[in-house]
Amino acid sequence: MKITILDNATLAKTSLDCIAQLGELTVHELTSAEQVVAHSKNADVLITNKAVVNRETMSQLKSLKLICVSATGTNNVDLVAAKELGIAVTNVAGYSTPSVVQHTFSLITNLLGNTHRYQADCQQGAWQKSEMFCRLDYSFNDLQDKTFAIIGGGTLGSAVATVASAFGANVITAERKGTQCREGRIPFEQAIKTADIISVHCPLTDETRDLITLNELKMMKPSSIIINTARGGIINEADLATALEQNLIAGAGVDVLTKEPAELTNPLANYKGNNLLLTPHIAWASTESIVRLVNEVSLNIVVFTQQQSRNRLV
Repeated sequence: MKITILDNATLAKTSLDCIAQLGELTVHELTSAEQVVAHSKNADVLITNKAVVNRETMSQLKSLKLICVSATGTNNVDLVAAKELGIAVTNVAGYSTPSVVQHTFSLITNLLGNTHRYQADCQQGAWQKSEMFCRLDYSFNDLQDKTFAIIGGGTLGSAVATVASAFGANVITAERKGTQCREGRIPFEQAIKTADIISVHCPLTDETRDLITLNELKMMKPSSIIINTARGGIINEADLATALEQNLIAGAGVDVLTKEPAELTNPLANYKGNNLLLTPHIAWASTESIVRLVNEVSLNIVVFTQQQSRNRLV
């Protein structure tokens, strides 16, 4: 069995031994759109994180039997074409939950504690020049007793809610915008208006695109912060930059953008204020998370060769 990885760089040099023992392994660090067919030639199994595998590509790969998406989202693979061509497709879900939860709270606690600003001051010698034992230049706020709103009550949202509760926060889950409120949820606008912290964990769909615009940001408390470790496009980036610049909200932590890598013209990538923490889509990618991902991909291949179904989308 010939196995090809199209974008190994996304696996951060994690050991591939569990996959290599399954067949003849070919590894490409990155694969451009123009290289997909050439890199995939003769492969029985393709492993891809972001490299696009479309109908045109699949139709040229006569040996291809299985596409393993080394991620949860599968928008880079034409599932309809795969089904029509008899090519199986698998993904991996849940592997990154601990990593995303940890990064979410890293952003939150840094913003609430202004840790990044104090760190910069220490590096620049401000503490060394202080007249007293500490510096209290910036506010430092507790997470305890804050109203913590979750947007997206799935696996990730529920995991974040558990940790927020452990901090002593009052957790609420927002209902979908414009829908009847279910038991245990709070109407969307009410959640936006009352929250001290908003953490976004819903998927990007036509319904959630631009879910948070300047209109919603103006509803938020001036002392509140918003976190997005879900998908770019859920929060309107230009509107968020405006809200931060005008101090309509206290801060934001963002790990995802509409287009990645960040474009030079992106308003958040260009924002210089200290009330924004921007990280380059790393919430999912702890060392342990990627090890789990690689192991899950290998298991998907093993089960497929046994003519059984595991994480099958097609």
